[in-house]
Amino acid sequence: MTYHTFQPNRDLDSLIKCYWTLEVQAEFNSEKQRIIPDGCMELIFILGDDIRRYTSENEFIIQPRAIVVGQITEPFTIQPVGYVHCFATRFYPYGVTNFIKTPLKDLENKETPIAEIFGQTTANELEQQIIHAAGTQQRIEIIETFLLNILNEKATIDNIVKTTVDALLATSGSSPIKSILKEDLSKRRQLERKFLKQIGMSPKQLGKVVRLQTALKLLLNQQTETFTEIAYESEYYDQNHFIKDFKEFTGIRPKDFLSDEQMILSSLFYAKD
Repeated sequence: MTYHTFQPNRDLDSLIKCYWTLEVQAEFNSEKQRIIPDGCMELIFILGDDIRRYTSENEFIIQPRAIVVGQITEPFTIQPVGYVHCFATRFYPYGVTNFIKTPLKDLENKETPIAEIFGQTTANELEQQIIHAAGTQQRIEIIETFLLNILNEKATIDNIVKTTVDALLATSGSSPIKSILKEDLSKRRQLERKFLKQIGMSPKQLGKVVRLQTALKLLLNQQTETFTEIAYESEYYDQNHFIKDFKEFTGIRPKDFLSDEQMILSSLFYAKD
C-alpha cells in the first residue's frame, strides 16, 4: 500500500491542501474501509479497478471513475475490488466553492460525477487527460491548469468565511465562533448561511471535525498514553466528550480504532496528512 502527498503551486496553495496518490496491489485483502470526516472535499480520479461505496450494510454502488466527494459528516464505507490506483486533489474547507457552481449541500455524504459539475464535454476531456498522463507530476500540471482557468473567471472566497476556517484550523477546532467574530454576534447568522453555501457544513460541524483530526493524529502517532490525555490535548471538555464525538464520526470507540481492519486506510491518510 503506497500513499503519497504533493504540495500545490503558490497560486493554489491557499485553496488546495494537497494532491495525493494511492496504490494498493490487487492481492491486498480488500476489507471494507471506513473513511472519516476531515472537513475537506476531494476531486478523485479512479485509475485502477472499481471501488464500491456502501449505502447500507449490504448494499453498495460502484463509484464513478471521476468524482467530487462532498463533505462527509458520518463514516464513508468503501471497498476496493482489485488493484487500487487513485489520483486526487484535497481542498481546504473553503477551497471547492471557488471552482464549482453546484450548491455544496447537494454534494454532502456522497460522490458526484464531475460531468454533473463541469459538464459532460469538459469532464470527458479532463478525465482522458488524467488517464493518459505520463505520471503524477503531469497529472498535477493538468489539474492545476484546469483549476487556474476556472479561478481566473471567479471572485475570491468571502473573507469572513476564510477567517473563520483559518481560526478553527489554527486552534484545532476549539475556538468558539463568538470569539472568532470578536463578540459581533450580529454576523453569526450571516456566517452560518455563508458556511453552508461555501463550505457545505456549519461552523460548529467543521470545528468538531477539525478537533477530531487533532485527536486522531495524537492517537495514530501515539504521542499521548491515555484517552484522557488525548481529550485534554485536543480541547475536549472531558474523556466522555471525546469518546462521544469519536464514535459519532468513526462509528467505533477510540480503544477499538487501531485494531479495526476497516480503519487501515483512514489511519494511513491521517497519520501522514
